Amino acid sequence: MRAAEAFRMALEALRANRLRSALTMLGVIIGVSAVVVLVAVGTGAKNAVESEIAGLGSNIILVVPGRLGVGALPTQSRLDLADVAYVRRVVGDPARVTVSVNSGETVRVGRSEAFVTVVGTDENLPNIFDRPLRRGRYLSETDVDTRRRVAVLGSEVAETLFGDVDPLGRQLTVSGARFRVVGVYEPVGATFGVARDQEIHVPVTTAQRLLGVTRINGIAIGASGPDQIEPLQRRVVDALTERYPGERFSAVTQTQLLGTIGTVLGMLTGVLAAIAGISLLVGGVGVSNIMLVGVRERTREIGLRKALGARQRDVLAQFLIEAVLLTTIGGVIGILLGVGGALLIAALSPVPAAVTWWSVALAFGVSAAVGVFFGVAPARRAGRLDPVVALRAE
Repeated sequence: MRAAEAFRMALEALRANRLRSALTMLGVIIGVSAVVVLVAVGTGAKNAVESEIAGLGSNIILVVPGRLGVGALPTQSRLDLADVAYVRRVVGDPARVTVSVNSGETVRVGRSEAFVTVVGTDENLPNIFDRPLRRGRYLSETDVDTRRRVAVLGSEVAETLFGDVDPLGRQLTVSGARFRVVGVYEPVGATFGVARDQEIHVPVTTAQRLLGVTRINGIAIGASGPDQIEPLQRRVVDALTERYPGERFSAVTQTQLLGTIGTVLGMLTGVLAAIAGISLLVGGVGVSNIMLVGVRERTREIGLRKALGARQRDVLAQFLIEAVLLTTIGGVIGILLGVGGALLIAALSPVPAAVTWWSVALAFGVSAAVGVFFGVAPARRAGRLDPVVALRAE
């Protein structure tokens, strides 16, 4: 029997039982669409994290006390400004080293107020992180040395406190202390869930006096090139470990952060896809069950065909094609629904979603494979029927 004829007969068999075929395909449709949507959400989350890290800048090394990584507990910092000067000597280029000390504080302008992250830093931050200014200037070395009460506002802070009024030169209150606005950042979004547009940057020395601390939270270094990152990491960690025997320090790069977070998100995506794949397994069992019922219902037809000369492989091919058609058509519908669902999620919710070609190809391939795998047993049963016994069946 020719392949075209077997395909035509399989289509006719499916059309003869439209409702049953549709219900059989439903499990495959749900499974495939779930795989596409969940993989799209996982991939979108990974892309968003990579974009956020790339948006920080390039060739950045973050130096913190303790171990920095996913699942690591925070360590109380013992670093201070003297350690920053020490690291600058180790690096050899003071302009490539910046510092931060952070605290959540309430800021006020008249009756308007907002809870923001106050970041104490220095004039070198723009040399390392990508933070373009919308208006005004950034902090200067003189601001840090003289502990001036000046601030650079994130875009959301400026809008919340001043609305349509130009904030440059105006004053705001941070924990009872007055600061003069000297600059406003361009919007940059969030990084690791931290809203960077809701930050206020002030001189690190002013922040330490305001918060009553001498510590700093961490040091950021901008390597001169990708080939300088690893040697610089080793030099800085070794120098701080020598300065503080028994203490542990971490110097983590963007690539390492991406690798760690990418691994976690990749595992999460795999788990979600595996959970969705259970629906495909259930759908495959349904296909096998319906095909077995079909073999029983068409026993006399099979016997007649074999009596007229149809070979075992012809009957097997017909039923196998029927099973593959069921799952393939269900797979195509599931892919369309999954892609539509992912696009809808990305458009109407804050959850990122990115449909990838490999997830669509994987879903289609798995749906076809389910048809082959779960269609073999019914097809073999049909092909092995004895024509005499089949013709005598009621």
